[in-house]
Amino acid sequence: MRGRRRPTAGGVRNGGHVTTALQVDTDPAEVGLDAARLARIDGRLARWVDDGQLPGFLVTVARHGRLVHVGRAGARNVEEGLPVEADTRWRIYSMTKPITSVAAMMLYEEGAFELSDPIATWLPEFAETRVYVAGSALKPVTAPQTEPIRVRHLLTHTSGLTYGFHHTHPVDAMYRAAGHEWSTPAGADSAEVCRQWAAMPLVFQPGSEWNYGVSTDVLGRLVEVLSGQPLDEFFQQRIFAPLGMTDTAFGLRDGDDPESLARLYTAVPGRPGGPATGIAPLDAMGAGALRKPAFLSGGGGLVSTAGDYLRFIELLRRGGSFDGGRLLGPRTIAHMTRNHLPGGADLETFGRPLFAETPLRGVGFGLGFSMVLDPARYGVLASPGDYSWGGAASTAFYVDPVEDVTVGFYTQLLPSSTLPIRNFLRQLVNQAIVT
Repeated sequence: MRGRRRPTAGGVRNGGHVTTALQVDTDPAEVGLDAARLARIDGRLARWVDDGQLPGFLVTVARHGRLVHVGRAGARNVEEGLPVEADTRWRIYSMTKPITSVAAMMLYEEGAFELSDPIATWLPEFAETRVYVAGSALKPVTAPQTEPIRVRHLLTHTSGLTYGFHHTHPVDAMYRAAGHEWSTPAGADSAEVCRQWAAMPLVFQPGSEWNYGVSTDVLGRLVEVLSGQPLDEFFQQRIFAPLGMTDTAFGLRDGDDPESLARLYTAVPGRPGGPATGIAPLDAMGAGALRKPAFLSGGGGLVSTAGDYLRFIELLRRGGSFDGGRLLGPRTIAHMTRNHLPGGADLETFGRPLFAETPLRGVGFGLGFSMVLDPARYGVLASPGDYSWGGAASTAFYVDPVEDVTVGFYTQLLPSSTLPIRNFLRQLVNQAIVT
């Protein structure tokens, strides 16, 4: 059994908005949470650390903008014995997507586009992208688009674009053959990557289904074209600097301590259908975060800290405002976090089956976020309208607008379906809310 570092509290209240210091200064009882019940979060998560199934973690819980709980245990680098710290940097992978979605909607508020606009207006390579109908990855049968890819299709993952790592469709195999699985071809920037994706078929006609894929990466490229800035510059000037997110970037920057970046791990599989038997370093994949890449992935390229990302989560909870101003209007945030699937459908009925650690039933999808439509159908203790997203290395966050709660979770374990962390987070946080 691996020894663990005991969870340590940490968040500062500042005008109703937590800072990145991660030092708790509010008694949970003041905002209706039971401290003893909150401790159950750390105890349950630490069991996975003790069992060797999780390297380490950091979790934050805030209510009404007041940080009431920070727990951490285990190591950011198990082999070197380096503990998880408040300033540990994490590969947040797909938790980059909500930031890119916010960036796009900032431009939307400026009148740069309409959600119904075809993306080929600015990315002409997608004007003639074909749609898969039948056949194999080597000999696909395709048809023309009957509906163009529109901006809203990128935001809602209804574009027909996919991921190579799904391994469920012939087009997925085409992505992998072209060098698009967990990475992109060396040296290719966002413009070149989009040209390559546009040259491969869509999985379905735009707007007809939901499929998790590179839609948000294409959205990041659209932000670059519309703003005239590389994505990292737009993020830094328009989002990170205003919010005080000083430790978030596409990979480590000059002067960043490499030891602050948590080591990436993968689950060691057990018997078929059984749980993982342990973890192993995944250094070849993890090394991509040690420096700024050629491709600035709006879908999964950022490295961040728990304190930095907490500022972003709180921006969402507050309807687009922060202590020094506003990035988005509250009606825009409300529009982003309501279900945009046709007819109010959930992901189980409108989406393609994916190997996911959280249920797709009772869950809708908006402009960059999933949201709980029906807690009973979802099967997890949650509030209607609770919205969230997570990353490939098991990071996750959610905002509960009913209880006015935000939760962030950070670790580095691939794939995110290894452990049911996200379901446990909701039930353990919600059971601690007593008033």
